[in-house]
Amino acid sequence: MKLPHAGVATALLASALFMAGCATHTTPSTFNRSEVGRAQDVQMGTIQSIRGVQIQNDSRGVPTLVGAAIGGVAGSSIGGGSRANAVGAIAGAAAGGAAGNALSRNARNGVEITVQLENGRTVAVVQDGNANDYRVGDRVRVSSDGTTTRVTR
Repeated sequence: MKLPHAGVATALLASALFMAGCATHTTPSTFNRSEVGRAQDVQMGTIQSIRGVQIQNDSRGVPTLVGAAIGGVAGSSIGGGSRANAVGAIAGAAAGGAAGNALSRNARNGVEITVQLENGRTVAVVQDGNANDYRVGDRVRVSSDGTTTRVTR
Protein backbone atom coordinates (compact mmCIF):
# COMPACT_ATOMS: atom_id res chain seq x y z
CA MET A 1 0.00 0.00 0.00
CA LYS A 2 1.34 3.43 -0.89
CA LEU A 3 1.36 5.86 2.02
CA PRO A 4 0.52 9.06 0.07
CA HIS A 5 -2.87 7.54 -0.82
CA ALA A 6 -3.57 6.59 2.79
CA GLY A 7 -3.84 10.26 3.79
CA VAL A 8 -6.23 11.03 0.95
CA ALA A 9 -8.35 7.98 1.76
CA THR A 10 -8.46 8.98 5.42
CA ALA A 11 -9.55 12.52 4.52
CA LEU A 12 -12.28 11.23 2.20
CA LEU A 13 -13.51 8.77 4.82
CA ALA A 14 -13.62 11.53 7.45
CA SER A 15 -15.63 13.70 5.02
CA ALA A 16 -18.08 10.88 4.39
CA LEU A 17 -18.58 10.27 8.10
CA PHE A 18 -19.05 14.00 8.73
CA MET A 19 -21.71 14.22 6.01
CA ALA A 20 -23.50 11.16 7.38
CA GLY A 21 -23.55 12.85 10.80
CA CYS A 22 -25.33 15.89 9.31
CA ALA A 23 -28.54 13.97 8.76
CA THR A 24 -31.62 15.78 9.96
CA HIS A 25 -33.83 13.99 12.47
CA THR A 26 -37.49 14.85 12.14
CA THR A 27 -39.08 13.00 15.04
CA PRO A 28 -41.14 15.16 17.38
CA SER A 29 -38.79 14.30 20.26
CA THR A 30 -35.39 14.60 18.53
CA PHE A 31 -33.57 17.91 18.27
CA ASN A 32 -30.31 18.75 16.53
CA ARG A 33 -27.68 20.52 18.60
CA SER A 34 -28.21 23.73 16.59
CA GLU A 35 -31.89 23.79 17.66
CA VAL A 36 -31.17 23.83 21.39
CA GLY A 37 -32.04 27.21 22.92
CA ARG A 38 -33.71 28.47 19.73
CA ALA A 39 -37.16 29.99 20.31
CA GLN A 40 -40.07 28.11 18.76
CA ASP A 41 -43.32 29.63 17.49
CA VAL A 42 -46.10 27.40 18.89
CA GLN A 43 -49.66 27.23 17.60
CA MET A 44 -52.48 24.90 18.55
CA GLY A 45 -54.59 23.10 15.98
CA THR A 46 -56.65 20.09 15.06
CA ILE A 47 -55.53 17.25 12.78
CA GLN A 48 -57.55 17.20 9.55
CA SER A 49 -55.78 14.31 7.79
CA ILE A 50 -52.92 11.85 8.22
CA ARG A 51 -51.12 9.70 5.69
CA GLY A 52 -48.10 7.45 5.75
CA VAL A 53 -45.18 8.54 3.56
CA GLN A 54 -41.65 7.41 2.76
CA ILE A 55 -38.81 9.78 3.67
CA GLN A 56 -35.76 9.24 1.50
CA ASN A 57 -32.27 10.60 1.77
CA ASP A 58 -31.89 13.79 -0.29
CA SER A 59 -28.09 13.85 -0.41
CA ARG A 60 -28.25 14.00 -4.25
CA GLY A 61 -25.38 11.67 -5.13
CA VAL A 62 -22.87 12.76 -2.49
CA PRO A 63 -22.55 9.25 -0.95
CA THR A 64 -22.04 7.79 -4.44
CA LEU A 65 -19.26 10.27 -5.25
CA VAL A 66 -17.56 9.88 -1.87
CA GLY A 67 -17.79 6.09 -2.09
CA ALA A 68 -16.32 6.13 -5.60
CA ALA A 69 -13.46 8.42 -4.54
CA ILE A 70 -12.59 6.32 -1.49
CA GLY A 71 -12.85 3.10 -3.53
CA GLY A 72 -10.70 4.57 -6.30
CA VAL A 73 -7.96 5.68 -3.92
CA ALA A 74 -8.01 2.37 -2.05
CA GLY A 75 -8.06 0.36 -5.27
CA SER A 76 -5.16 2.29 -6.80
CA SER A 77 -2.82 0.95 -4.15
CA ILE A 78 -3.43 -2.67 -5.20
CA GLY A 79 -0.78 -4.26 -7.37
CA GLY A 80 2.85 -3.59 -8.11
CA GLY A 81 2.77 -1.58 -11.33
CA SER A 82 1.00 1.41 -12.78
CA ARG A 83 -1.30 -0.75 -14.93
CA ALA A 84 -2.37 -2.81 -11.91
CA ASN A 85 -2.87 0.39 -9.92
CA ALA A 86 -5.09 1.86 -12.67
CA VAL A 87 -7.20 -1.31 -12.89
CA GLY A 88 -7.48 -1.39 -9.10
CA ALA A 89 -8.53 2.27 -9.03
CA ILE A 90 -11.28 1.67 -11.61
CA ALA A 91 -12.57 -1.43 -9.83
CA GLY A 92 -12.39 0.29 -6.45
CA ALA A 93 -14.23 3.36 -7.74
CA ALA A 94 -17.00 1.20 -9.21
CA ALA A 95 -17.41 -0.82 -6.00
CA GLY A 96 -17.25 2.27 -3.76
CA GLY A 97 -19.71 4.17 -5.93
CA ALA A 98 -22.18 1.26 -5.86
CA ALA A 99 -21.89 1.00 -2.06
CA GLY A 100 -22.37 4.76 -1.63
CA ASN A 101 -25.37 4.73 -3.95
CA ALA A 102 -27.00 1.89 -2.00
CA LEU A 103 -26.55 3.82 1.25
CA SER A 104 -28.07 7.00 -0.19
CA ARG A 105 -31.28 5.21 -1.24
CA ASN A 106 -32.29 4.22 2.28
CA ALA A 107 -35.83 5.35 3.02
CA ARG A 108 -37.70 5.37 6.30
CA ASN A 109 -41.34 5.53 7.28
CA GLY A 110 -42.86 8.89 7.98
CA VAL A 111 -46.18 10.60 8.31
CA GLU A 112 -47.70 13.70 6.73
CA ILE A 113 -50.01 15.46 9.20
CA THR A 114 -52.35 18.18 7.96
CA VAL A 115 -53.40 20.53 10.77
CA GLN A 116 -56.05 23.27 10.85
CA LEU A 117 -54.52 25.94 13.11
CA GLU A 118 -56.64 28.07 15.43
CA ASN A 119 -55.97 31.12 13.25
CA GLY A 120 -57.68 29.37 10.31
CA ARG A 121 -54.49 28.56 8.41
CA THR A 122 -53.85 24.94 7.35
CA VAL A 123 -50.36 23.44 7.39
CA ALA A 124 -49.00 20.03 6.41
CA VAL A 125 -45.95 18.70 8.23
CA VAL A 126 -43.93 15.61 7.28
CA GLN A 127 -42.00 13.97 10.10
CA ASP A 128 -40.69 10.58 11.14
CA GLY A 129 -43.38 8.42 12.66
CA ASN A 130 -46.32 6.26 11.88
CA ALA A 131 -49.84 7.15 10.78
CA ASN A 132 -51.13 5.23 13.82
CA ASP A 133 -49.36 7.68 16.19
CA TYR A 134 -52.12 10.30 15.63
CA ARG A 135 -55.82 10.42 14.79
CA VAL A 136 -57.95 12.84 12.79
CA GLY A 137 -59.52 15.25 15.29
CA ASP A 138 -56.57 15.11 17.75
CA ARG A 139 -55.68 18.46 19.32
CA VAL A 140 -51.96 19.09 18.67
CA ARG A 141 -49.18 21.66 19.01
CA VAL A 142 -47.36 22.79 15.90
CA SER A 143 -43.97 24.27 16.78
CA SER A 144 -41.59 25.85 14.32
CA ASP A 145 -38.32 27.77 14.45
CA GLY A 146 -38.69 28.91 10.84
CA THR A 147 -36.72 25.92 9.55
CA THR A 148 -37.96 22.82 11.35
CA THR A 149 -41.64 22.25 12.17
CA ARG A 150 -42.95 19.51 14.43
CA VAL A 151 -46.39 18.25 15.40
CA THR A 152 -46.77 17.00 18.99
CA ARG A 153 -49.59 16.30 21.42
